[in-house]
Amino acid sequence: MSNSGMAIRPVLWDGDVFRVLDQRLLPHKEHYIDCDTSDKAIRAIKNMAVRGAPAVGLTGAAAVALGAREIDARDVDTFMKKFDRLCDRVKRARPTGYNLEWAVEQMRLVVVENLSIGIDAIVEKLREKSEALINEDIEVNRAIGAWGKDVIPAEGAVLTYCNAGGLATGGYGTALGVIRAAWEEGKKFHVFACETRPYLQGSRLTMFELLKEGIPATLITDNAAGFLMQKKKINVVVVGADRITANGDVANKIGTYSLAVLAKTHNIPFYVAAPRSTIDPMKSRGDQIPIEERPGREITHLGGKAIAPAGTEALYLAFDVTPSRYVSGIITEVGIITRPYTRNIRLALQKEAGK
Repeated sequence: MSNSGMAIRPVLWDGDVFRVLDQRLLPHKEHYIDCDTSDKAIRAIKNMAVRGAPAVGLTGAAAVALGAREIDARDVDTFMKKFDRLCDRVKRARPTGYNLEWAVEQMRLVVVENLSIGIDAIVEKLREKSEALINEDIEVNRAIGAWGKDVIPAEGAVLTYCNAGGLATGGYGTALGVIRAAWEEGKKFHVFACETRPYLQGSRLTMFELLKEGIPATLITDNAAGFLMQKKKINVVVVGADRITANGDVANKIGTYSLAVLAKTHNIPFYVAAPRSTIDPMKSRGDQIPIEERPGREITHLGGKAIAPAGTEALYLAFDVTPSRYVSGIITEVGIITRPYTRNIRLALQKEAGK
């Protein structure tokens, strides 16, 4: 794997087909799902074949592009009505991450701005926009890495959770993008990756990326993090995000809140790395974020095999919310946002890219 980003692209266009790397099969098998309809792309989001808020958003944009060419309409007004219904259906695929909603609205804007050019031309522009969003995401992630690399110690240890790497984005990574950029700069640190139950994104995906990158890393159980902090084995925590509210509250993979509280208790910096497309300015605080509840079977079974007694009732909340008071900073493509979050998030959203 080169420092240009992930050698394996999690999402990409191949002609008229949108290809999604089936992350449920990693690290043992690299298999792409070919999506030639909107339903297939939506299904890839719902069944966790693609995951990570930015990658889900990119797949949602592709679902819109694929669905637009399926619309049967003789005039623009009819097309627009059916297109709006398509957008709403795509946004409902997964409720917590904001990047999906953001990406769909980017696609809707393409239509609104090009109503006069005809349906066929609009459909082509949607396909072009979907691909452009992938390329833009990679550049945004690189900028996040450039801003965030300074929070990584020259020596010491970084703790990360779930997977916020190239596999969760267009190909470079948010939290792992920060780690990757620091490593490319020559810093010599060690990464502790939490396994992240129940889908094991840490053990299956984050370790997969770190090993390919040649970054020294150790896999730990989720419940070992506090002990390592207590023993002063962790210098900084860097995680990704699925939605950030206007006041800096952060929704991320379930278990993130626990790590943030532990980090605060042990005076360890806790950073969130995410593009501005993860920030939802219409939600003023974290308790307004919808939390996805997934089937209990995803806890009671692993790899299709039962690991709990038959009849076990299980609750699988896929995300939790970390209040902003536990967050040391939010690393974005325009800089690191710090307190006061409400003011500084508003200013960050107003900045031009690259400024």
